Parts: sequence; structure tokens; C-alpha cells
Amino acid sequence: MAVSGPQKTAAMLAGVVVMMGGLAWASVPFYNWFCKVTGFGGVTGVATVGPDEILDEKITIRFDGSLNENMAWEFKPVVREMELRVGETGLAFYEAYNPTDKPIAGQASYNVTPYQAGVFFEKIDCFCFEEQVLAPGERVQMPVSFFVDPEIVDDREGQYIHTITLSYTFYQIDLPEGYASVDASQPLN
Repeated sequence: MAVSGPQKTAAMLAGVVVMMGGLAWASVPFYNWFCKVTGFGGVTGVATVGPDEILDEKITIRFDGSLNENMAWEFKPVVREMELRVGETGLAFYEAYNPTDKPIAGQASYNVTPYQAGVFFEKIDCFCFEEQVLAPGERVQMPVSFFVDPEIVDDREGQYIHTITLSYTFYQIDLPEGYASVDASQPLN
């Protein structure tokens, strides 16, 4: 049985719609993967330990903290800048405070600038790897352990990077199960 012109056109359009939907669905995971592999957009890497090699060349790391407009916390780096040798493991702290009378959950997004540094900036441990919940009036210092990969000094663009800024933005998220029914006048442990 032959397919008529209008039926063929409708089938082709349906195929295009399905294909475009599939591409849209796959674009976010693909983009995230691309950014992690290349450091594009200032996305950093994750490591389990620091490198074996520590160079004499120094690099300055600056720290920045901000909040999404709907986040009620106060959030800032404890120290604004530190100097490390390339390959040396650094430890920095960010301070968060919940001035409200209710528990609030937050998740941090992050990047580094210049964006080319992302592929060389490795986090060993970070508060940004998991959601954070602060009780009413709670103030915490949250650590981030990191290093700059020694390969930066041999990279065509990386060799000119002498300062890297690590930035975090906290967003409010839904409280994890079990927190929503907690009495706001009682501190959480």
C-alpha cells in the first residue's frame, strides 16, 4: 500500500519532532559531560588525592561567595585569597549562617575563572558535593580541599594563568525528608 503525500509529510514531521525532543533531552547531560571533561565554563575536576609533584611556581587562588536572590542565608569565604605552589593541596573555608527561625537547605553551584583554568583545578573534597542544611541561627564553616594540576605550567594557555578565582553560589532547595516536620524552635544536630 502506497503512502500518500500528506501522510508521508505528517510521518516525517512526527519523526522530526521525536528527534528534536531526543536531542533536547540529551543536551543537558551531554553539556555537563563536555564541561567536566574540558573545563569549559569553569567547571572543575574531582580527584581523590593531590598530585605527587609540587612545583616551585606559585599561583594565587581567590575565593568568592554569593547567594541566589531567594536564599536567606549569609555566605562568604573566610579568607579571600591564598597563595599556593602549583600541585600543593590547599584547604579553604566558607562560612554560612542561617539568620531565620526555620531550617533551610541549600546546594552550592561553582565555577572557576578564567574558564581555561577549570581543567587544571581539582577538588579533593568540597561542601558543594552534597546539600547543606542549617538550623535556625546556625553558623558553620564548610571546607573545600583542592589543588592546581602541575600540567597547567606546560599548557599552551594555562602557563599564563597566575590567579584563579573559585566562586560559589548557594541556592535554596527543598528540605530533605524528615526536616520538614522538625520544630523550628529546636536546633538541628
